[in-house]
Amino acid sequence: MNIIILGAGVVGTTQAYYLAKKGYKVTVFERHEGPALDTSYGNAGQISPGYATPWAAPGIPLKAIKWMLEEHAPLAIRPTADLNQYKFMWNMFLNCTSSKYAVNKSRLVRLSEYSRDCLVQLRKDTDIYYENRSLGTTQVLRTAKQMEAIKADIEILEKFNVPYEVLDQDGILKVEPGLKESVHKLAGALRLPGDETGDCFLFTNRLADIAKGMGVEFKFGQNIEDILVEHNKVTGIKANGVVHTADIFVDCLGTYTPFLLKKIGIKAPIYPLKGYSLTAPIIDETSAPTSTILDETYKIAITRFDNRIRIGGMAEISGYNLNLNPKRRKTLEFVTNDLYPGGGDLPKAEFWTGLRPKTPDSTPIIGGTEYTNFFINAGHGTLGWTQSCGSGAYLSDIIAGNKPEIDTEGLDISRYK
Repeated sequence: MNIIILGAGVVGTTQAYYLAKKGYKVTVFERHEGPALDTSYGNAGQISPGYATPWAAPGIPLKAIKWMLEEHAPLAIRPTADLNQYKFMWNMFLNCTSSKYAVNKSRLVRLSEYSRDCLVQLRKDTDIYYENRSLGTTQVLRTAKQMEAIKADIEILEKFNVPYEVLDQDGILKVEPGLKESVHKLAGALRLPGDETGDCFLFTNRLADIAKGMGVEFKFGQNIEDILVEHNKVTGIKANGVVHTADIFVDCLGTYTPFLLKKIGIKAPIYPLKGYSLTAPIIDETSAPTSTILDETYKIAITRFDNRIRIGGMAEISGYNLNLNPKRRKTLEFVTNDLYPGGGDLPKAEFWTGLRPKTPDSTPIIGGTEYTNFFINAGHGTLGWTQSCGSGAYLSDIIAGNKPEIDTEGLDISRYK
């Protein structure tokens, strides 16, 4: 059976790997000249199932208004002429209730924990190396109010048996000694020891090479122009003027998914959430992270690779705009210097931006559609790297007609009907 996958980011590439593992003949179509050259290129580098948290949370609408007046706000809204922007924001705000937050958080943790387990097994099976570390995430909290607020998240972590530690300042220094100059600014931390780190771009490219060895064909430089349907089935795609047919099709186009699905009458509520990162050489090993920290106030992660640090975060709702905003670089540098002064060579850092494919409830869309041979694996937002392996393994089981290893509740597009 032949399967066409659309998109060679981390989600599309892991999907190809898991389908090839089941014996399918897989072809991946990608508009760029290689894997992971869009959103997967410069993300924050976290595998963070324990910190799988919806952006739509209680209090966010009021915080969004407050953030509009702050220089280093984690969320910025830039109005456009696109009505989809306002539909997305409205639907996201509708998910900012305590009850909906609990449901969405549970879905994210369920998929993310499974995905981390799938990644561990993938490493055992392939010996893949991507500057990975298995040393956890430390969510640093600057205020007593933040310390109180994590109790709701801890309840969900306990529900899913996710290990965690609440740390005081001494506890923080035991796991992240590089914070020695700034720990006095912190009220405490929530540590998630099961989280991991790594370079997503490196992982995706090395997994693509492994997949090629399993028979997967990657077609790069392919502009997907149309999708062909007959009755309740997709019959082919048109890329660079050529029609390609297969038995099954999987959309892994991330932020660009709605444009393709609109052609066949499917409304996918995915909208870009723009993020930024800096990747800097390490100057002083003792003043750099051991693993990854997440600053709850600014929603910025600082992650350790072998000889580099990756500073990533922020959310900008501004459409499909890939301009590099120097104000965002200033914020990334401010948080880095505030927590790890002298840790990274920031003037030499690579400044990058990417568009995260976000759904209003923060849960990705994974599963079948009204077309019997067309599937979606998209909309992971800030958690594409975290959830990629689990999403690929999960959807591969569905396509094969097997019972998935996790509950399917709330994961496919039918939840929006």
